[in-house]
Amino acid sequence: MAIQTQTLTRVFSYNGAEMADPGAHMSVEEVKEVYGASFPELVNATIEGPEVKGDKAVYTFARAVGAKG
Repeated sequence: MAIQTQTLTRVFSYNGAEMADPGAHMSVEEVKEVYGASFPELVNATIEGPEVKGDKAVYTFARAVGAKG
């Protein structure tokens, strides 16, 4: 039995939408900062994953739950 390797594509998910990887050279935290410019709520978000789905490694940005005050 031969061992096969498969390259996974990083994908980022937020609020049900998939977002492309802006750069494979970037860390997941750096990607969060890039998308934080468009989605300010990501600044305090947590990162879950990766979850492998087919040929994708999906990282999910989850909003931090908290109370103002």
